[in-house]
Amino acid sequence: MHSSKQNFRVQFWITVLSVVLFLTKIIAYEFTHSLAILTDALESIVNVMAGFIGLYSLYVAAKPRDLDHPYGHGKAEFVSAAIEGGLIVGAGIMIIYETVLNFVQHSPLEKLNIGLWLIVITAVVNFIAGTICINIGKKNSSPALQASGKHLQVDTYSTLGIIAGLIIILLTNLFWLDKVIALGMGVLIIYNGYKIIRSSLAGIMDEADIKLLNQFIKILNENRRANWIDLHNLRVIKYGSLLHFDCHLTVPWYLNINEAHVEIDELHILIKKQFGDASELFVHTDGCLPTGCPICIKTDCPVRQHVFEKRLQWTLENIISNEKHHL
Repeated sequence: MHSSKQNFRVQFWITVLSVVLFLTKIIAYEFTHSLAILTDALESIVNVMAGFIGLYSLYVAAKPRDLDHPYGHGKAEFVSAAIEGGLIVGAGIMIIYETVLNFVQHSPLEKLNIGLWLIVITAVVNFIAGTICINIGKKNSSPALQASGKHLQVDTYSTLGIIAGLIIILLTNLFWLDKVIALGMGVLIIYNGYKIIRSSLAGIMDEADIKLLNQFIKILNENRRANWIDLHNLRVIKYGSLLHFDCHLTVPWYLNINEAHVEIDELHILIKKQFGDASELFVHTDGCLPTGCPICIKTDCPVRQHVFEKRLQWTLENIISNEKHHL
């Protein structure tokens, strides 16, 4: 689909950009011999590796569903993001290891002015690319693209810390700060890698996305139809960019199959309108019971057996339950 092709194209250029920025940081290190800049370059190696992994995962995720993968190949994006997070943690550990080894050594810093400007350029480019990546990833619901964007932004933040430290070193000649900065950046990188791994594992394990569920419930309450007497047993599962909605919808018992299907179609149209084409809906319909009359908002029901008492406001607590909500 169009979004998958766009995700792949964006990831391709992010990968190319990662290679260019890595080479730029290596040049900056050769000019300065700064350990802090070297740590930034080491993290960029991870950017390059993660870029190629993300590229491959988006290629796999874009494959159509088949007999072996009836829900498509979207989970490959979560695996990619988890690997990327692991690489980030590995880079942080490597940075701390190298910094501790060199902490007692004095390495003269050279040409910090040139190195500083090169690093500033990489920071600006990284942040812009990361922002574009995250925005498109959110628009197309792509975990791999969002992980790449967050990785680029983390790289920007760590680079900004290094820039600030290099400026202080230029002004004060406190060269030992170079190693302290590298150590701090290593810890920050490990923390951000952990967050990406945590988010990826949540997707692989189908952990409920509370923010997404609340957004969906709000949409349902605002666009509720009279024949949607109750909705329960809601599940939303992510398969990469695909959102799979599963729920039970209670409709008036006297509707025939075609009439009940119209209500399902309306629900499907609502989901497509709000979440785009990368969404699918499976609905099980239930016929209403007399005990549901007190919460039924249908004013022209010909078989109502109890007066209306209270409109049921769907919430996170009651809509994911597999029980019908009768007063």
